[in-house]
Amino acid sequence: MRDLLPPTVAVAVAETHDWTGELLAAEQACLGERAVQTRRRDFTAGRVCARRAMADLGLPAVAVPAAADRAPVWPAGVVGAITHTTDYCAAAAARATDLRSVGMDAERHREINAGVRRLVLLPEEEESLARLPSDIFWPIVLFSAKETVYKVWHPVVGSWLDFHDAHLTLDPDAGTFTARIAPGRVDAAEVTDPPSTITGRFVVADGLVRTAAVLTLR
Repeated sequence: MRDLLPPTVAVAVAETHDWTGELLAAEQACLGERAVQTRRRDFTAGRVCARRAMADLGLPAVAVPAAADRAPVWPAGVVGAITHTTDYCAAAAARATDLRSVGMDAERHREINAGVRRLVLLPEEEESLARLPSDIFWPIVLFSAKETVYKVWHPVVGSWLDFHDAHLTLDPDAGTFTARIAPGRVDAAEVTDPPSTITGRFVVADGLVRTAAVLTLR
């Protein structure tokens, strides 16, 4: 993820031992005793990486618990994001004095079925993807980008953003995407200066789709 984010963002990618690392008490409490092994490994790697990213910023490596919707709860003065997929996990953190929000997502490069495509893609997005080179599964790129857009949006606005609330366009040559938020979602948001456009970057390599974006300060 380091290659997709600005220098003000600290990034930590999980190493082998991070998946079975130590959790702090507030983090452990979020898992509960019934968490399945996969959930426990993903959560652990994400929190270990989150604390390492904060330490790289010169900040205390404090706990990063989870909210009721499972979103990470960063300490005051920090913005960040965590992502995990099969055999990959990363965390990014930045000072709130440098950025308004950070988002990122990673997915395995694969085809997604027609039902998921209808859930994720707008008809005009489907049409635009059909014109792109066929060596990449573009729907999973849009899925990942929309996950990133949500992670940028939610900490700022505090409301849900549906897949169809963001219209994405890709520039495959530049490796960038632009998301335009549906006007109703922006106008209805009870927050000063909600983002109406979010731009980010993507890479497809080594069987992995990675996307990332930041929201700069007003």
